[in-house]
Amino acid sequence: MRQGLLAGRYPAAAAMVIFALVPYLGLSAALQPLTPIIGGQLHMSMQTMSLGLGMANAGYAVGTVLAVQFAQLLPQRRMMVLYAGLLVIGSILAAAAQTPAMFIVGHVIQGLCTSLLLIAAVPPLALGFGLEKFRWTAMIMNVCIFGAVALGPAIGGIQAGAHAWRPLFWAVAGISVLALTLSLLTFEDTPPADRDAPRDPLAIALAALGCGAAFYGASELLSHAFVGAQTLLPLASGLALIVVLVVNQYRSRRPLLTIRSMLTSAVPVAGITVALAAAAASVSATVLTASELAPHYTPVHLGMLYLPELGGALITAVALGVVLNKRQMHYLPLVGMAFLAAGIAVFRVHVPSTEALTLVGSGLTGIGLGAAVAPALFVAGFSLAAASLQRVFAIVELFRAVAAFMIAPVFVHFAATVGGSRSAGTGIALWIGFGLAVGGALAAVGLYALSGARARTPDLRRFMDGEGPAWYSPPLLAAVRRQRPQGKLAEGTART
Repeated sequence: MRQGLLAGRYPAAAAMVIFALVPYLGLSAALQPLTPIIGGQLHMSMQTMSLGLGMANAGYAVGTVLAVQFAQLLPQRRMMVLYAGLLVIGSILAAAAQTPAMFIVGHVIQGLCTSLLLIAAVPPLALGFGLEKFRWTAMIMNVCIFGAVALGPAIGGIQAGAHAWRPLFWAVAGISVLALTLSLLTFEDTPPADRDAPRDPLAIALAALGCGAAFYGASELLSHAFVGAQTLLPLASGLALIVVLVVNQYRSRRPLLTIRSMLTSAVPVAGITVALAAAAASVSATVLTASELAPHYTPVHLGMLYLPELGGALITAVALGVVLNKRQMHYLPLVGMAFLAAGIAVFRVHVPSTEALTLVGSGLTGIGLGAAVAPALFVAGFSLAAASLQRVFAIVELFRAVAAFMIAPVFVHFAATVGGSRSAGTGIALWIGFGLAVGGALAAVGLYALSGARARTPDLRRFMDGEGPAWYSPPLLAAVRRQRPQGKLAEGTART
């Protein structure tokens, strides 16, 4: 078996994952103050820029499904090297772009390859180095996803203050080269996961068309009304296709995605509910408040106001590592939702927010987002066998990408068109975000109660050895179904 010089060494493999995931995720959060500069230098309208960013986010969402299909049928580590190579090409195209098309193509490749690498690299890192390294992998993943996003506004503000965007993109390209180098150094030639796995072009087509249409409609909200052929029609059609994808995979005898096992079990459904609500609610706390504050501060100053989010992400990464093998793992996502709701409430005290309120609100939302999404993902993953972890990550990231990236333009459009003024509209949107955070937490608690689920200590040894889930998750709404009266015969059957 061919191996790289650093094959089997955890620090090198972990560094490869960090360098693969951080660039695009951080860049996506850094672009808000840079879009006028990029558009001006490349002679690109803001609507074209919005469309390009939307298609990159669509590529990120679709890549989660593609990665699962490729992992089943093709040599996984060879594909990982290919993904890293394509990420380098996309990053160089975007950094060296001379035309709008060159920039958009490069950025779309960045989004697609980042999710391909996420699904291809993280589960092997989590499962391939034993139980003693699993805790570190969970913490690294939390920092990669949410730490990079939290750091983005500050980096974007610094670049906007210098009226330059290419240095940031070239830095991203350099980090991508490091990811490619480490993917070669840590290479271990492994076979496909299942050569007999079904090929599912329908699932891929539904994901691609659904995400493409939905993100196209959302991106067009920058210059079009919500109700229209260029906005609501593709947006609704895209979401409908994603629902069709879920139904198709649920009913399929040999599905590509483990939809049935996840959506019929209480704990995974609760975890997904929290992750989606947190991803959607956090948009109102960051994108909208930053848009309100932008006219009042320099880009650098504004970016520094959101730097406490990074501290929140680091704190929650440590918290995840502490409770990962404890019963309290079930409660961490709920604590995160409480912090997220508190952060949004602080932003809502005064619109636009003051410096002090922004610092406090960003710190609270950073803790909330980091404590909600990644822990909820692991809560869902622990409820299934370890062999399903890659598919669980794919499903959750697909849904999270749609909830996080697509909802942002919708919230921005909503804030600009309701309430009589932008500040009033932002205030209403913040209340909606607050409601999503509270409602997501209450929905998860309700699902536990109605299904008879209990907080249990995870058996990580059993999970890592592939012997079964880390804990028992009852069927969805099992407690209600057991108690539902259906006549005397049904009642007697229920008692037995």
